[in-house]
Formats: sequence, structure tokens, C-alpha cells
Amino acid sequence: MSNSAPEPIPQPVAAEGGGTAPPPPLPTQQIGEPTSGSATAEPQRVDTANTRLTDGLNRCPKCGSTDIQLRVSTGMLVCLFCRHEWSEAQVEPMVSGDVSLRDLTGTTIASGASDISPEVSGMMTLKCSGCGSEVVVNTAEAMSSRCHWCRHVLTINEQIPNGAVPDAVLPFSMTQAQAVEKIREFAGKRRIFAHKSFRAGFSPENVMGVYLPYMVVDGNASADVQGFGEIETRRYTRRVGDHDETYYDADVYQLNRHVDYTVDDLTIESSAERANINAMVNTNNIINTIMPFDTKNAVQWNANYLVGYTSERRDQDVSQIQPILEDQLLSIARSQVHNSVRQYNRGVRWEAEHLDVHGTRWVAMYLPVWLYSFYQEGKRSSMVHYIAVNGRTGETMGSVPVSHGRLILAALAAGTVLEAIVIWILVMMS
Repeated sequence: MSNSAPEPIPQPVAAEGGGTAPPPPLPTQQIGEPTSGSATAEPQRVDTANTRLTDGLNRCPKCGSTDIQLRVSTGMLVCLFCRHEWSEAQVEPMVSGDVSLRDLTGTTIASGASDISPEVSGMMTLKCSGCGSEVVVNTAEAMSSRCHWCRHVLTINEQIPNGAVPDAVLPFSMTQAQAVEKIREFAGKRRIFAHKSFRAGFSPENVMGVYLPYMVVDGNASADVQGFGEIETRRYTRRVGDHDETYYDADVYQLNRHVDYTVDDLTIESSAERANINAMVNTNNIINTIMPFDTKNAVQWNANYLVGYTSERRDQDVSQIQPILEDQLLSIARSQVHNSVRQYNRGVRWEAEHLDVHGTRWVAMYLPVWLYSFYQEGKRSSMVHYIAVNGRTGETMGSVPVSHGRLILAALAAGTVLEAIVIWILVMMS
């Protein structure tokens, strides 16, 4: 990413009669307004379908067996018959081609990120090419099934328009045993204040491996931010009644900043349920705290990477995720201009923002997460607590139900009476 050079401090805005005062309000600007032509132009399509998988049978390239699964230690697929190992091609070169991020224009959508058709059901009927029988697969629950006659493994590899088949998958590289250790260590550090029901029912062996759906987005954007910054010139106190009050004088400056930047592999949830965070019911927002994922190592879709794991289906299209992307792009722009406004020691207030998205590239991807859940039943409401482990890096974060009584005792033992009172009030309100 790049941004314009820091501007020198401008002259303060003069007020009538001397001194300084805020300038008149800036004109309102639209946030996230598309570049000219991008709203009407048809998106470019990139075909990411795995053409090697055409008949629902994903055979071992060496012996032809269909009994295949992921070997986590190597991140490769292994044939359980002849033990041959291989991996699908990385999807990054296929999608990006020779186009650099700075030259990205318009909207490019990989085939697995295409709009979901409401008419397409999650039930699919596969015809076994081994014996000719038909097998029904519910793509909302699984991406593979065994033929009940010849035992061939049938997998969903065609990019059907229901959000079930993404462009790419980032395989697990951490085993369940490693994830259990991470969760056990995380909960152990918080055990002293944990609720007794959690301590009694804690069973990290029940951790589940799940592939969660995301949109991975590249972007080329520009942003303008306008507002006011203040530099303190004098600080003093005055006696008011029986106490002193602190006052300050400050020069007020009108600020304008422009930044050109690119984003590479910005990761956004594409499941509406996961994106809709309700902290009163569950703590699934912790999924966002175990990022980033090494998405550059994602490989072309093959349903056999999901054998032994569960998965969720994407249910949001690019148009539904676009506002979230624009909000994140504006956040990135603000961080890019931060170094150029450090001299305004009284702070900066941005009042108008404008975003131009010159080009985006969208790829639907499954990312690996080890997930442990604990259901806490309360007197008035219940809560589902989660501990999540990044299936690639081992980054761990979660929520542990707390015993308010233990917190109050600890606060009293430390002599912090005020903290104990606050905790008691929270307990009474909950």
C-alpha cells in the first residue's frame, strides 16, 4: 500500500476579530461511491472449476481408487489404497494472472463466487460411474458420500450455484491433538475465574474441525478524508468555586488527505449467520480474532480435502458483501493517513470521507478452524461460548464463562472495593 507524503501543518483558520476558530462545515461526500463505469459494467469472470474432476468420482491419479482424504501433516491428499500423495494446484496464479493489484480495474469474480441461485436446492443426485446407481448428497451437510452398492466415494466438485462449492480451499495443517492442546492451554490460564459448570464439563476432546466460507478480496482503491485537527498552544487552570478547572487554547486546522492503495487477500465472512454478531447469544465473533490465514497457499477446490471435517455453505453474494468491503477499505485509508497527522496533539476529527474503488477481485474460499463450544444455561438467558484455533497457524482465542463470585472475592482480596461493587452490580443486572 502507498499513500501521499505527509502535508506540512497549514495555517490555522482565522476567526473574525482575531484568534482561531473552526472553519465552516465541509460539503457532505458519499462514502463508498463507485468509480465511473464500475457500477454498470458487467463483472469479468474467471473459471476456477477443477476440470480434472468431471464425473463425481475423484480418483487417485496413480491407482484409480476413490478412497482419498487429507493428510494433515503434509497438507496433501493421500490415497488410502496405494498411499500415493498429491496436492491440487494453487489457485492464486489462476485468478490473478499477470495483472498487478495497481492495474486492477472493474470487478472480477471467480466462478465459485458467482451469485447463488435461489432455485437451486442443496440436494444433489450423483450417478456413480462405477456401477450406475444414483446417490443423493445434501450439500448443506456434506460434500461427499459412498455409493451403497460398490463403495465408490462420490464427491461434489462441480461448482453448482448454491454456494456449496468455492473456488479454493486452504487445507488443515494442525491435527486435532494439536488443537486440543491449544484449547486446553487457553482454558487452563483462565480456569481460576471460570464458572463451575465450565470446569466440570470442559472436554476439549470434543473439538470439531470445520471449514468456514469466506470471500478473499483483492482491491485497488483511492480515498479522500477531510476534517479538522487541533494543536494545543496553552494550558492553564482557573478557580471555579471551591475547585480548579483546566482550560486550554488550541489552533484549529482544516485537513485534507488523499491516499492511493491496494489490498491483497482481504478476508471477509460470506455466511450471514457468522457475520451477524449477537454477543447476547453467542461469542462467534472470536473467529475474527484468529486471523490472518495464509490464503496464498490455498489450492484449487477438491471435495476430498473436507473428508473428516464439517463445513458451512456460503449464503451471501458479492453485492451483499460489498458494503462491508467498502467499510473496511475506509478503515484502511484512515490508518494509512495516520502518520501524517501525528502533530495534531489535540486530535483529529474526520467529517467527510470519499472512497473510489477502481477494481476488485473476488474468490470464494474455505478456511480451516478447530472449534470448541460450551453451552452455558443461565437463569434469564443462555449463552454459547466458543474457543477457536486457526487450523493453519495455531492462533487461539475464545470465551470462557466467568464465575462472578470468584471475581468479587479476588477483587476484595486485592483491596479494590470499588471494583467489587461494580462486579456485584453487573451480577445483579445479568
